Amino acid sequence: MVRRTLLHAALRAWVIQCWWRSMQAKMLEQRRRLALRLYTCQEWAVVKVQAQVRMWQARRWFLQARQAACIIQSHWRWHASQTRGLIRGHYEVRASRLELDIEIIMT
Repeated sequence: MVRRTLLHAALRAWVIQCWWRSMQAKMLEQRRRLALRLYTCQEWAVVKVQAQVRMWQARRWFLQARQAACIIQSHWRWHASQTRGLIRGHYEVRASRLELDIEIIMT
């Protein structure tokens, strides 16, 4: 009788221990999933910030290059107008027609 009682107590203790171990495993898995979710959110945020910074740098480089190109073009146009000749002329507007007189001087 005593052996049977001890056996039942040992079996009950074993069942409780198995249940506790399974609960601990579930809690550990939940904590692991939560940590993984937080890590992925942080990584995603870092990737977004990096993309924004790279886009800002590329845009700044593009705007600088465009401004430089505009300056070069304006200087080239000025140089071309100074070296190719001047266009002088006058025009008169009459009742039915436009009379245009243009004189081109090559220097």
